[in-house]
Amino acid sequence: MVPADQGGGVMRIDVLTESVPGLDEALAAVDAFDATLVGGLLRPQPAQTAGLTELVNAVAGSPLAARVAEAAEKAAAGAASEDHLVVLAAARTALLGAAHDALTARIQEATGRPGGDESVPEPEGAQAANVRAAARSWLSDLARSGWQGIDHDLVSCAAQIVSAMLPDPALRRLATLLDGFAAELAASCPGATMERFPVRRWADLWSRGMLLTLPGAGGPPAAGTATGRLLPLGVDLQEHATAVQAQVHAVFEPADGTTARLVRASVSVPKPDTVVGAGLWQLLRPHMSLLAAVSEGRSMDLAGMPVTAEGDLLWSDAQARAGEPADAFATARVALPTAADPVVAPLDRHPARIAVPVFLEGYAASTDEGEVTFTVAGQALAVDTDRVPAAGPLTPEAVAASGACIALLRWEYGTYRVQPLAVETTVRKKAVTVHAGAWAGGTTDKNGVKAEKAATDAVAVLRERAGRLLRK
Repeated sequence: MVPADQGGGVMRIDVLTESVPGLDEALAAVDAFDATLVGGLLRPQPAQTAGLTELVNAVAGSPLAARVAEAAEKAAAGAASEDHLVVLAAARTALLGAAHDALTARIQEATGRPGGDESVPEPEGAQAANVRAAARSWLSDLARSGWQGIDHDLVSCAAQIVSAMLPDPALRRLATLLDGFAAELAASCPGATMERFPVRRWADLWSRGMLLTLPGAGGPPAAGTATGRLLPLGVDLQEHATAVQAQVHAVFEPADGTTARLVRASVSVPKPDTVVGAGLWQLLRPHMSLLAAVSEGRSMDLAGMPVTAEGDLLWSDAQARAGEPADAFATARVALPTAADPVVAPLDRHPARIAVPVFLEGYAASTDEGEVTFTVAGQALAVDTDRVPAAGPLTPEAVAASGACIALLRWEYGTYRVQPLAVETTVRKKAVTVHAGAWAGGTTDKNGVKAEKAATDAVAVLRERAGRLLRK
């Protein structure tokens, strides 16, 4: 894959297909520990003791070794304190962090882009120790009962803790996690009747929650400011039954001429379950002008925009104005290859959080039983078309007929996969670009207009009903 005319499409896919030393062993240890949480740690069985031992062996030789060994011994005896459970959560998080770092190192080798060289600032000490302690106590009770032992009485204890946390911005991150986790658990109660559990997901939420209860772990992110030009690459739309988020991935070129870097700008809003498809943009648009720039193919000029060390723009329309036209594929070919990847905070180092913008071209796309694959220089790369949102004109068929693609490189199901954000393809013998976020700022597309109208009607009805209730 060395032809010079591929420009930004030059990416070493072969690096992504090679095995990563130690990765399987680390993930196996995580799985073994996660299995202990299914039955709970109140009266551990021999299989659970074996799972704890596997976690101990995985971190042997690390600074955590002695404390993890002690915590595992206490847990195996059914006598683990809250502090011991925090140590076990930290060991699990460290293993996933190591897996994340190994996988992202491969991505940097494949893309040839520079990594972020600035460290993430230490969070400031947090207040409200009593509320954090209450959250840690609840999470510890969950670990002791296990997923099989959850019931409504145990799960409902989270509600009062969440209510006490929400007024404090420093605790909002933990409060949101606990609220969502408790909702998932409540929908599955009683655990004794469940045949299957989302073992990895619930263990992720549990361990992250345990660590966020530590002083300073969940405070607001430290932020600097960004002044310069923002060149959008594409939009990742994530939808839930009650909420939706749009995350714009972009290259930021600082006005002072320092190295360009990759950044993200996100907007999240609650939504009624009747608003779907292109109608979602109506809920998001009023909160971020960047969405209109994405649809119009424009850059944005930023002046003092708050930005975290991890490359997240804390978007404020007051600090941004529309700039010159900027084609996303030109950005991908010219600016993306030399843009520095953002750093990742320790608690965010997890394989599931990998989403790195990449550019591919010169590949051969094929479809087998609905699964699309890009073949580059003889190497196959899986394409995740299931993540392509219905709220835009990009379709699996357009992806399968494409010759160039802006995508997010992820690691899922034990392999690297790409999630298309935009493609270059041919329609009626004419070269066209199709973007997943093309309708973000509005659309004249027939299907998009129809979905927008349906959303407008649904929102109007809901607002009228809400107003009627308030008047009573």
